[in-house]
Amino acid sequence: MVNSAGAQVGEQPTRCAWVGDDPLYQAYHDEEWGVPLYDDRGLFELLMLESFQAGLSWITILRKREAFRRAFEGFQPERIAAFQEDDIARLLADPGIVRHRGKIEATIAGARIWCSMMSEPQGFSHFLWSFVDGAPKLNSWRSVEEVPASTPTSEAMSRELKKKGFRFCGPTICYAFMQASGMVNDHTIDCFRYNATNK
Repeated sequence: MVNSAGAQVGEQPTRCAWVGDDPLYQAYHDEEWGVPLYDDRGLFELLMLESFQAGLSWITILRKREAFRRAFEGFQPERIAAFQEDDIARLLADPGIVRHRGKIEATIAGARIWCSMMSEPQGFSHFLWSFVDGAPKLNSWRSVEEVPASTPTSEAMSRELKKKGFRFCGPTICYAFMQASGMVNDHTIDCFRYNATNK
């Protein structure tokens, strides 16, 4: 019997080597990582969380994700765009999130940019997915050692996001974002999710 993630029920599937034994990380890998995400708001949330990851590990952010969602009002950009200094003070006092003023201010600025982009014909999702011509790029890595930290495409995305005013979105962060949002399939070929995310 196969579950909704594509794994045999009752046995541990072969996963990408970076996952490890943490149940939260396993669930994230099995259910979310690499699944194509086209939702404008969902992509905003993911990009902001990836930005908070800069200098940290993703599991740190993942463990704090629900606290981030509460603190940033469900990552609704329209609400975050209205945050003022008292909101920044509230966030800096919240032990559940990463209390980094620069990243908090960058998230508020990013929400305002998102709102501006959503008033344009292209929107946010289409802008981001245009870097991969609107469809996931399938890679065929045999091991995690082969997977790059950044690519010319993530460098281009980083440049364009920075031009628009986004911060904490260097090429490495952008590539991690592309992997997580399914713009590239970087599951290794031995991983049980490799073929599942291509369907």
